[in-house]
Amino acid sequence: MKDICIITNYFPPETGAASNRIVKLALGLKERGFAVKVICPLPNYPKGKIFENYQGKWKLTENYKGVEVTRLWVYANNSSHKVKRLLSMVSFSLSLIIHKLLQPKDFPNKILIQSPPLIIANTALRLFSNQKRQLILNVSDLWPSAGYELGALKKGRFYELLEKMEVYNYKKANLVLGQSQEILERVTSIFPQQQIFLYRNYPAVSPQNDFRLTEENNTVKLVYAGLLGIAQGIVKLCQHIELGEKELHIYGAGAEKEALEDYLKTSSKNIYYHGEVTREKLLKELSKYHIALVPLVHAIYGSTPSKIYEMTHNALPILYFAGGEGENVIKEFKLGYVITPGDFKSLNTCIAHLEFKDLENIKPKILEIARTHFNIEKQLDDLAKTIV
Repeated sequence: MKDICIITNYFPPETGAASNRIVKLALGLKERGFAVKVICPLPNYPKGKIFENYQGKWKLTENYKGVEVTRLWVYANNSSHKVKRLLSMVSFSLSLIIHKLLQPKDFPNKILIQSPPLIIANTALRLFSNQKRQLILNVSDLWPSAGYELGALKKGRFYELLEKMEVYNYKKANLVLGQSQEILERVTSIFPQQQIFLYRNYPAVSPQNDFRLTEENNTVKLVYAGLLGIAQGIVKLCQHIELGEKELHIYGAGAEKEALEDYLKTSSKNIYYHGEVTREKLLKELSKYHIALVPLVHAIYGSTPSKIYEMTHNALPILYFAGGEGENVIKEFKLGYVITPGDFKSLNTCIAHLEFKDLENIKPKILEIARTHFNIEKQLDDLAKTIV
């Protein structure tokens, strides 16, 4: 049996792309003969407070589908205040250090560390870098540059400190996993000899619902399912989008939830907000729609929205409004339509020309591409061989 520990800031019952990404990785390695442990904070995302069943605890160990999960105390908050967000990351870092001192046997010879958060990843690498362990760094976004592009960070002394942490992380890892080619290019530009592995955020393959719609009403229905954050700009999108008789359905939660609800109270557009639903329910709901909308306010270097892969596995073509490396994926595999972020005129023109029959006719091809090229099982097979 091969032992591996995953250190991550997000894990179920938390929801969202980060949690889904890590749990798929953990369960996938378990299925390939690894004894997997996970160390993470007490669940608190995206609400910003410890979930009810976990409140009043400093540490808790439980079993999640055969994976041993140790949850440590964290200062939980979802504030946009930078100091509070920093305190949250530092608090989990301190909990990790204490747990390492008290329970050193919880950390086997292989440790996989999730980044971002950059500070937590840096803490973990410093804890184990002088020991004979294989350290694997899983990089999902490039920080601090992504934070700067999002407007969450300004360049200065703190930014320079984060850059030093980033460089240290790439140097001390034995293997770096990156969810995009841009991430791997960044890593090898700093350390050309670093071992790298492209690990896309593909969804777990599940039995498909019948994606052929039988409704007599042929109204084209767009769907957005994901984080309602500043980077996605959903409220601005709703303000500028022109749907005509078409419909936009939104699922998710995040910082813009209240602003979205306030806007929709006074809007006459065919926009429907369904709140946050379970993953199981969402997969069933997606069969109602014709095309998935994937927006970002602007491209973020190193980031490729995982919704591309999620939606194509549900036979949905993509209306891609996010820029960056994702544009190449859409164009290469002919998954839908590419619009430059912020170009609402072109977006609305594209929406006006969407036809029910055209979208339905390309669904089988979209699904076949997803199953052939975005296959997480093959990716996990290759990864398991790499980290043995």
